[in-house]
Amino acid sequence: MAKAPTTRPDARPLYEQVRLILIERIQSGHWPPAAALPSEFELAAELGVSQGTVRKALDGLAEAGIVVRRQGRGTFVVEHTPQHVLFRFFSIYDETGEQVLPDSLPASVRTAAASAAERAKLGLDKGAEVIRIRRIRTRRGAPFIHETIVLPAALFPDLGKTDVPNTLYDLFQKVYGVLVAHTDERITAVAASPVDSKALDVAAGAPLLHIDRVTFDIEHRPVEWRRSTCNLRDAHYLSRLR
Repeated sequence: MAKAPTTRPDARPLYEQVRLILIERIQSGHWPPAAALPSEFELAAELGVSQGTVRKALDGLAEAGIVVRRQGRGTFVVEHTPQHVLFRFFSIYDETGEQVLPDSLPASVRTAAASAAERAKLGLDKGAEVIRIRRIRTRRGAPFIHETIVLPAALFPDLGKTDVPNTLYDLFQKVYGVLVAHTDERITAVAASPVDSKALDVAAGAPLLHIDRVTFDIEHRPVEWRRSTCNLRDAHYLSRLR
């Protein structure tokens, strides 16, 4: 069995070394989505560390949304389901405070050489290819979000050969073994361009919300660049600070 090393050249704390071992096992599929992890006692015995060290490593994974602890049942790998993904990563709410749950029209999917901007956002080498997804998301049947998604083609082979689902992060996890951990978002107010005007059925120059998101996996590797232009109407973007 693998043992957590007691010394490392970069002198990382022992709990961090254990956290990285657990991440590697989750990323490799050793523990698939929704799988129960061994107990803290079992992990401590296997890795040759204290239960306190294992507990601290698991605390970090739980805080990052990689595992979930269930009282009296144990610790489980987070399973991204469509409902879970929308709840965790979609921050638009209506006037009553209810979360907006958008649908999607059929998407356009193309593979091409990455542009300089795409390489910079996704940390790609020159010559790398990306998958570009363009789609309209709807709310109550009306156009709501005009969205462009860029993915590293090497991470998601054959994506787009079947219909693109409404939510992608559950597909990333279950088909490609890519577990989304967090996102960085930049939000600006913009005037509707001619393209957005047509896509969202609004007047040119109408006020819209633009969300520029970079998504990272559990190894802090950028796996998606998403740009969403939203016609909020009677909705709003909600940010919860903790």
